[in-house]
Amino acid sequence: MTVSERRQDILKMLQDTDTPISAKDLAVRYHVSRQVIVQDLAVIRVAHPNIISTYRGYLFQLATTHSREFKVRHTDEEAERELNVIVDLGGRVQNVSISHKFYGRVTAEMNISSRQDVQEYITALRSGESRHLSNATGGYHYHLVEALSEERLDMIENALREHGFIAPFSNWELYGQDD
Repeated sequence: MTVSERRQDILKMLQDTDTPISAKDLAVRYHVSRQVIVQDLAVIRVAHPNIISTYRGYLFQLATTHSREFKVRHTDEEAERELNVIVDLGGRVQNVSISHKFYGRVTAEMNISSRQDVQEYITALRSGESRHLSNATGGYHYHLVEALSEERLDMIENALREHGFIAPFSNWELYGQDD
């Protein structure tokens, strides 16, 4: 199989499933290293930016027409509840970001759209191998959330506010100045 054929096959696999596929699994399937697969996917993603990388693998994402970023704050123990609020109302948490005064904006893909996704994410964090990105900013972080309508995003925002998760923007975030 040529490199081009392998890449076309990987793209077709991603388009035909709604389950993330790990680079490790693809490497085993094609008898190449994980790094070769990562390079293949980098090339594929140039032409297909709707292929996203999640902590569970690569996923072909159908276009969602509505998204909104929410600034939130909570403790590590409240993360599961916060994510469940979003997915229970039909949202998909595309990513998590922090805005750090020194490091700037740091973003990680999440792709969480169900309680099962939330549980897998929380279980992975509780394994002790990683920590919440928001620990670097005192619990403050942002989620880019997608939903089928603006009304659904409004519902999610209101629910996050009711649970006390919505956080105000600071002056340095808005204007590049210290508080």
